[in-house]
Amino acid sequence: MRIKTALILCAGFGKRLNPITLNTPKPLLEIQDVSMLDRCINLIEKLGIQKILINTFYLKDQFSQFLQNKNFNLDIKIIEDGEHILDTGGGIHNMIKDSRENDFLIFNPDTVWTNNYKEEILKMEEMYFSKKLENILLLTNKKLSFDKKLKGDFSLKNNLINKELEKDFIYIGCQIINKKLFIKEKIENYSILKIWNNLLNQKKLFGYESQNDFYHLTDLDVFKKLKDL
Repeated sequence: MRIKTALILCAGFGKRLNPITLNTPKPLLEIQDVSMLDRCINLIEKLGIQKILINTFYLKDQFSQFLQNKNFNLDIKIIEDGEHILDTGGGIHNMIKDSRENDFLIFNPDTVWTNNYKEEILKMEEMYFSKKLENILLLTNKKLSFDKKLKGDFSLKNNLINKELEKDFIYIGCQIINKKLFIKEKIENYSILKIWNNLLNQKKLFGYESQNDFYHLTDLDVFKKLKDL
């Protein structure tokens, strides 16, 4: 089995990067002349995925213009959140509701994605299908984070995520998820955390550990430092 469709979450306001995100959405900010969204799309292409869905809300017209200017050799479609922003859970649900596929690779473009992640994501995908999972999150130990202010989200043991021990692991913005986890939710503004917490309670939230140094566009201070690297 292989995943055929990737989703990129691009609807957010990027408030922690004001004032630069007042005119430019966070995924279109550039580090070393390459936008965050470019980096994400390039990695998806390297993974052999040809279809990408992007959700938009804030400054949405800039994404249409971006794709028009770039002319990627991929099937990329924009799906708008609509009149109201849908947050991560609602945004994903809205993107996949009409798809005939069941499994999706989902990216946050806040991470500085590089081709170094390719093999890890392919191994994560292999684990997802071989173990017949319904979700798996890409995590890294917080000691590998460039932004030392980031606290850990989870503990990870034998690829099972929990919150009971030391929270040394950070979710780095890549996950695989099965469509059926969204069946009970209406399409409205809700966070993916709602689904994760439900899985955590059932001891069914899975993780795969990345060994890459983790660069995340958290705020203005980090953005300035990343530009100077």
